[in-house]
Amino acid sequence: MKKIHLIAAARPNFMKIAPLYHALRKEKWADTLIVHTGQHYDLNMSDAFFTDLQLPDPHIHLGVGSGGHGEQTGKVMIAYENALLINRPDLVVVVGDVNSTMACTLAAVKLGVKTAHLEAGLRSYDRTMPEEINRIVTDAIADLLWTPSPDGNDNLIREGVTPEKIIHVGNIMIDSLEMLRDKIEVEAVHEELGLASGDFGLVTLHRPANVDHPEKLENICRHLRKISKRLPLFFPIHPRTRKNLDRFSLMPLLEDSEGIQLSAPQPYIRFMNLVFNSRLLITDSGGIQEETTYLGIPCVTLRPNTERPITITSGTNQLCEIDHLSQVVERMLSNPSPIGATIDLWDGHTANRVVESIKTFIL
Repeated sequence: MKKIHLIAAARPNFMKIAPLYHALRKEKWADTLIVHTGQHYDLNMSDAFFTDLQLPDPHIHLGVGSGGHGEQTGKVMIAYENALLINRPDLVVVVGDVNSTMACTLAAVKLGVKTAHLEAGLRSYDRTMPEEINRIVTDAIADLLWTPSPDGNDNLIREGVTPEKIIHVGNIMIDSLEMLRDKIEVEAVHEELGLASGDFGLVTLHRPANVDHPEKLENICRHLRKISKRLPLFFPIHPRTRKNLDRFSLMPLLEDSEGIQLSAPQPYIRFMNLVFNSRLLITDSGGIQEETTYLGIPCVTLRPNTERPITITSGTNQLCEIDHLSQVVERMLSNPSPIGATIDLWDGHTANRVVESIKTFIL
């Protein structure tokens, strides 16, 4: 039996490890353990996702919690190094671009444990983003790099990575969506909230560049108020964003708007049911850009750049500066919705290709 650790930290990680965990569980040669670093510890941000994605309780829980980038990275490295010394795997699989992704890769590589990065090669070319640093470091030292799209391969080759380490496997996020599509579609969360299908916008915001600065966050709130007079908005508020809305005394701007409904973060199935039924998304998330591209739902991304440029070239996603948010949304509402993009290997079978790659690598 080959022991494999799947690292999960923040909620997008859970969506990425779930299809791979289920695929590996079917393999008699694989002993697959889920390692939860505890980077996100809010119930709806973590534990509920394990339920939705039919994952067991984590086999190893590092319990790190929140903190600054250096503090969090250091704590994860220390805790995971100790876990590796007790329970050494044959392969560590990290996903995405959070602090735990880089920290667990560093801890494993320094102990000589083989490491693979799922969703490798994505680049925004903006090193002010902590996630970009995590991506660069992880890809530089991991042994195997699984990319979601051809631009990921190109980026890695440009950085001097040996081609033999790079394998284009497709988008694991689409596997999660298709795995749970039936459960997502039977939900009626929008009806429960009094929202008409295809006639509301969904908002998610959590990037420090948007929510950690009072002037920027106030500007966003005022744009959301304006948009809500044209299109009802549902806004599940990330804990970081809620903390800053309260700290900057901006919550009344949203609470006093009749067209905006606020809630806590939603579990995956409920949230994706809202995505399926929305008219458009306003976000600064990475994964949502991919899901809306796949589903053909307009997406406004409040960022100056994206590590997922294929979502722009496919025509469903548009980058937007805060000052132009209302204008961009109005233009989207006035034009027909784009159709879903057909992107190579975004087909719901990425996990199977990863399993085949693992077999070749460690068996």
